[in-house]
Amino acid sequence: MIMGANIGTTVTNTLASMGYLRRTKEFHLAFAGATMHDFFNILIVAVMLPLELMTGFLSRLAGWVSDFAAGFTNFGGSAGDSPIKGVVKAPVKALQSLLESMNASENVEGIVLVVAGLTLVFVALAFVTKNMKLVMAGRIERSVNSILEKGGGITGILIGIIATVAVQSSSITTSILIPMIAAGIVTLQNAFPITLGANMGTTITALLASLASENPAGLTIALVHFFFNLIGVGFVFSIPALRRIPLTLANRLAAVAEVRKSIVLVYVVGGFIVIPIIGVLVLQ
Repeated sequence: MIMGANIGTTVTNTLASMGYLRRTKEFHLAFAGATMHDFFNILIVAVMLPLELMTGFLSRLAGWVSDFAAGFTNFGGSAGDSPIKGVVKAPVKALQSLLESMNASENVEGIVLVVAGLTLVFVALAFVTKNMKLVMAGRIERSVNSILEKGGGITGILIGIIATVAVQSSSITTSILIPMIAAGIVTLQNAFPITLGANMGTTITALLASLASENPAGLTIALVHFFFNLIGVGFVFSIPALRRIPLTLANRLAAVAEVRKSIVLVYVVGGFIVIPIIGVLVLQ
């Protein structure tokens, strides 16, 4: 389920890239920047899922660390919360209360909240896209890419980790990257390490939540998430041939989608909804 969640969370930045459908050149970069995250997660799941099923190495490693940490960890403490999420929840709760006062059904309430959320995402991204070049034009733009290139990718991974830990969401970090990639502020190659760092940074949420549980099993599953991303990033990033696979596939898919925009809808609906549902039904 954790491996599936890693793939599923990438749909946010893929949806964000759809805001560039009418701008061909920017759309190619945005869609490639979004789908390289998809292909990276699919790649590490394809490698690590069979290994886990055959050996149980992730479960065993997480269990050993959890047992070791149990003697030093105060389970049942506070999990903490993101201040950004706290600010966002206020208007959401206000809208939810309004719908409840209107006696709206749960289905209607859910649809309204989803539509409102997606609308705000696209509006926010439109403003970010419009102003990004003004904020980071010229020398600053060159400096960002220069810093990332000199760091050999490690700097980008650290940036991704720090940014994601701050907001406790890899989707936010990677979605912010999309307009930067589309505007040419950050190259696809330099954005890739930031995406990998976001994958590692997002595990902090589960680790913090596990500290609020009285059952050490919560820490074990959080550690599975952490080690899965840590080992996956280390494995792919340390081998140049593997590192190029997500970028190559993303560029090729973006080239096809650039010509046939309908491919985007087929990719999102098919890859994130239809195929998983068929898989569940077949396995049952």
